[in-house]
Amino acid sequence: MTLTFTLDPVVDPCLREGILALWADVSNAGGAVGFVPPVTLDDVRPALDRHLAGVADGSCRLLVGHDGGGAVAATAVLARNTHRLQLHWLWAYTVMVHPRHQGKGYGRELMAATEAAARSIEGIDAIRLGCRGGLGLEHFYASCGYKEVGRVPGAIRVAPGDDRDDITMLLPLH
Repeated sequence: MTLTFTLDPVVDPCLREGILALWADVSNAGGAVGFVPPVTLDDVRPALDRHLAGVADGSCRLLVGHDGGGAVAATAVLARNTHRLQLHWLWAYTVMVHPRHQGKGYGRELMAATEAAARSIEGIDAIRLGCRGGLGLEHFYASCGYKEVGRVPGAIRVAPGDDRDDITMLLPLH
């Protein structure tokens, strides 16, 4: 079974809570989505509220994947740049698949849906995303066509004495 993706869904309370639960579950499973476990829904809620404010004001686009049971199973947030010389590319943030769906190819489906969403936005030539070193994520993104274009050693402090590289990946859309 595959995921069903929706770009710019109506964000009702049910979807909001589904994304919130997904983000907490991914974080608590060790996913590199801005938190270090353990986290609660209350820990994640302010970050989700910031993303949803961007969706509401049009600076971000939300991509949501639902599983066959209708549960939120994957997300990506596409954020346009505001600098006038960088309007031709966007960032992909909070790219995640629920841990119960890991290993089913849903990550590749999410990345393909993210690429398709970016291609549907006029004037976008590339997608950039950042990933945390030490987990092999750059290899996954490379297998989806992204190229590593930057690395800042030790820029992400997961815990005292546990610094990880901040890796920037780029997918040209031409």
